[in-house]
Amino acid sequence: MIEDINCSIDLTRDHKKKSNSAKSAAGQFMGLDKAGSNDQNERKHTKNVRDWKEVFDYSSTGSLEIPASDDPFDDALLKKINQWPENPPEFKEASEEYVCQTEKLAVKLVELISLSLGLGADRLKGFFEKETSFVRINHYPPCPEPHLALGVGRHTDAGAVTVLAQDDVGGLEVKRKTDGEWIAVQPIPNAYIINIGNIMQIWSNAEYESPEHRAILNPEKDRISIPFFFNPAHYIMVEPLEELISDERPSKYKAYNWGKFFASRNRTNLQKLNVENIQIDHFKVAG
Repeated sequence: MIEDINCSIDLTRDHKKKSNSAKSAAGQFMGLDKAGSNDQNERKHTKNVRDWKEVFDYSSTGSLEIPASDDPFDDALLKKINQWPENPPEFKEASEEYVCQTEKLAVKLVELISLSLGLGADRLKGFFEKETSFVRINHYPPCPEPHLALGVGRHTDAGAVTVLAQDDVGGLEVKRKTDGEWIAVQPIPNAYIINIGNIMQIWSNAEYESPEHRAILNPEKDRISIPFFFNPAHYIMVEPLEELISDERPSKYKAYNWGKFFASRNRTNLQKLNVENIQIDHFKVAG
């Protein structure tokens, strides 16, 4: 899959010119993000810092249904539809097969996590019946001054579990809790990186923790990474599982709606704001 993406970069750039502003009556298309644009409002941001990358998104189900806004009183839904480049012709089929197999791994991981918490393997299955999962293909171009920019700024993943494939260039770093140092995650051939997301942290009542990470840049080489974000349905209220709450271990988080959280993250990811985008720390119970 990584090799296919490397061969497709120039061709998908041609696709971007044709489809960047494409909209549909049902909502809008997924596909190539305007990460190559010089317009500050058309670049991908992480925590309001512009990312040095371009991305191609596609849903694991062909379309993504999410709230049209983060307004809690707005019930409108937005349907985002996969949009594929014409070339290379095998790109769509390879991408769909990739997400099909990767999702099987994500399902198994969630089952194992559930068992590790003393719950049944299928305890979390119902949350994903109308999932909002998607793949993001990240392309990080060479950066002439990598010390002045980041491919992706420091963040934690918002969803349940992330399955990440990356090439051999490297650039992923994770923040070590003990001293705050950034530690390089060296690429291992034919291996995935598994990342716990915010939702799993909350479902587990902080038995699992979502690590803070970032991507640094290379001055000479392109880098490709492909995360699969395994996310529940938009209408799910995210809160610690009742089986994991007791007098001795009270709930550490207030409930929030995943779809509204996701919509808020999308809004702040694509524009520069004067406030930090929403984080799960905003839902921590005081005390």
